[in-house]
Amino acid sequence: MKIRKISALFARTSAAVAMMAAVTMVLVPQLSQAAVFNPQTATLDNGMQVVLVENHRAPVVTQMVWYKVGSADETPGVSGIAHFLEHLMFKGTKDIAPGDFSKIVARNGGNDNAFTSWDYTGYFQNIARDRLDLVMKMEADRMTNLQLSDDVVLPERDVIIEERRSRIDNNPGALLGEQMRAALYMAHPYGRSIIGWLNEMETLSTQDALDFYHKWYAPNNAILVVAGDITMDELLPMAQKYYGAIPRGDVATRHRVKEPTQHAPRKVTLRDPRVGQASMSRYYLAPSYNSEDAADAAPLELLSEIIGSGTTSRFYKALVVDQSLASSVGTSYNPVAVDLATFGLYAVPRGDVDLADVEKAVDEQIAKVVDDGVTQDELDRAKQKLLDSAVFARDSLSAGARVLGQSLAVGLTVDQVESWPDRISAVTVDQVNEAAKRVFNDKQSVTGWLMPPKGGPVTRSGPSIPFENDGGVH
Repeated sequence: MKIRKISALFARTSAAVAMMAAVTMVLVPQLSQAAVFNPQTATLDNGMQVVLVENHRAPVVTQMVWYKVGSADETPGVSGIAHFLEHLMFKGTKDIAPGDFSKIVARNGGNDNAFTSWDYTGYFQNIARDRLDLVMKMEADRMTNLQLSDDVVLPERDVIIEERRSRIDNNPGALLGEQMRAALYMAHPYGRSIIGWLNEMETLSTQDALDFYHKWYAPNNAILVVAGDITMDELLPMAQKYYGAIPRGDVATRHRVKEPTQHAPRKVTLRDPRVGQASMSRYYLAPSYNSEDAADAAPLELLSEIIGSGTTSRFYKALVVDQSLASSVGTSYNPVAVDLATFGLYAVPRGDVDLADVEKAVDEQIAKVVDDGVTQDELDRAKQKLLDSAVFARDSLSAGARVLGQSLAVGLTVDQVESWPDRISAVTVDQVNEAAKRVFNDKQSVTGWLMPPKGGPVTRSGPSIPFENDGGVH
């Protein structure tokens, strides 16, 4: 999908006591000793949650609206409709012509964009605080007044098809990652491509988009997160004026298929003439903060930091520095999801080192973690790095809005976000080692090999690695 770079500036309004009375406001108690963003929250009468992260370092704000719906909530047969609707939300209302939303934001000095993942869809604007009133009015307008016709929908369908070709079909690493997720999740919709399967994208219709819009887009299925130079006394009347005027919707309930027991590891090999350097990757099913074994989530965050984060990690020192088998190696893990999460790792061979030798070395390191565990010193250093990252996040205008929005959109609470440093600090060596034994289960894994054609590469491009992230598509 095309990336939109657009702008707008926010308007500061005086708080009206009468309007404040129309809103149920609940300030979040700071239960954590090491709170991260110190947000304030409120709930409008129509069910829309409002979250504020104050940051008065500059006269700017970020507005984000998160809808609790993503590609994993799509009806089978219309894959990509969540991402398609994200595009179509820029196609206008009665008051804003198609394409004018972003132009207005840009003319007012701001920038905007949107993104879709398996569990949520988000829209945001970065803008001067005296233009917040403007962009909030426009965002609320398209929440309920979107107008679609074949004249705007069908050309945009061609756009997302081209986006799939450029971002997925023309990227061997992305293709492999897509195939690996489809193999990893045998029943759960997390195995579905966020951007959609091409054969289904080609049949998406205006009615499909409208049905999805009316099914999921409503204030009681949305979260407003604002970060920046504004107070709750200023924000709340504005939110009530624009979003509070929208009636509650009859929002659908998320129904997710439970992943069945898996009995065998899987392997996916992709040979492609565009691959200049082979690489291997692996995904394991892993718990999230919402799953039954959520107690393993914080230990696994620390495990990923210890074994695969940066040049001081255990895997890097073993495979890159000591054995000279790999040019790079790393891990990924994000436990913020409605259902399951994925623990991922990758390695790129050095020079002409055989990919099988690299995978063998990776397996040996995994076995060492499972058999011998991590040390207290490794854990202490990993904790410090993660806790430092929370401190640095406070300096970012958008970090708080993104972390809180993503967490709330998957069903977590503000206090779970704020108490994250305490949970990380409380993790023990035994908890990390036990979590490692559970996550490194070959029966719940898929290994991917990305390789040049037999006989050598046709191109000399670098490695293209299907590395796990939040899965968002812009």
